[in-house]
Amino acid sequence: MKKMLLFLGVAVALAASPRAQTTPPHFEVDPSFPQLPPGKVLGDMSSVAVDSKDHIWMIHRPATVPAAQRANALLPVLEFDASGKFIAGWGGPGSGFEWPKNEHGIYVDANGDVWVSGNNGYAAPGAAPPPGKSDDMLLKFTGGGKFLMQIGHAGMSTGDADRENVKQAADMTIFKNELFVADGYGNHRVAVFDAKSGQFKRSWGANGGTPFNIAHAVKVSNDGLVYLADRENKRIQVFTTDGKFKQQVIIGGDAVTRSAAGLAFSPDRAQQYLYVADINNQIHILDRQSLKVLASFGKGGTAPGDFGTVHELAADSKGNLYTAELRTHRVQKFVAR
Repeated sequence: MKKMLLFLGVAVALAASPRAQTTPPHFEVDPSFPQLPPGKVLGDMSSVAVDSKDHIWMIHRPATVPAAQRANALLPVLEFDASGKFIAGWGGPGSGFEWPKNEHGIYVDANGDVWVSGNNGYAAPGAAPPPGKSDDMLLKFTGGGKFLMQIGHAGMSTGDADRENVKQAADMTIFKNELFVADGYGNHRVAVFDAKSGQFKRSWGANGGTPFNIAHAVKVSNDGLVYLADRENKRIQVFTTDGKFKQQVIIGGDAVTRSAAGLAFSPDRAQQYLYVADINNQIHILDRQSLKVLASFGKGGTAPGDFGTVHELAADSKGNLYTAELRTHRVQKFVAR
């Protein structure tokens, strides 16, 4: 009788648990997404995020729109609904905060507040530094664009040991009231702040002898693992939330010099898949636990479904993917099938 009860208990548990998907999803581009207001244009599209309502948020760089069209540029922070309908735009310099000179990252937390970062000050090897102060701060706004908080100040970072400022941070996310930052273009670390007060809590660098070289994207899984896309080192490193190294994977072969730029999880509770935006214009689908690459898709181009320097990535609650593309000045929606 005890054996039968045990068997029944196991059967009920299995029936109540969603089965893991045996093959990775495939994706089809939705060419109707998004619908910009008539006559409006976008600059370099730096990042994309999805909120709890499956609204899509974008951050682009109006200053990169050619001068002849700049009067028609949308404001830097943009909100669209899931169908691609434009809802609102806001952002730019204002009173009481330092807006970044070169917009980079966007994240929307569970309360609907919007976090923004910038990376002015970064110069590629051999290039002259851009004019203006380094973007050494993070900004927090309401979803309607009301300023709430600033962490750090422009041009004030003293480097990786700084507890007050970031330095050209690329990306951020919140897990259990802690803000994890890919601090990333000027520094070489994951920095963690209290998400409410903005107080510094801890930081760590790369595992092994090679420092992070553009820590470009950060995500924390439901089971408390921190995934860091180390773009120029072509790798993803995985840590506990206290910075203990767990494992890594190399993305791309010897033919490429950089790769992992954006990260997103599949929406199932186990987050079975890790999606990686490869700046070489591909999306890789990985098994999140093993970090094995299961499938890849994409190629460079301007047609719908092609990528024009895919720079960041987000996923909605239905498993659809959104790609932020620098050179084609767009976000594309890829519907999960």
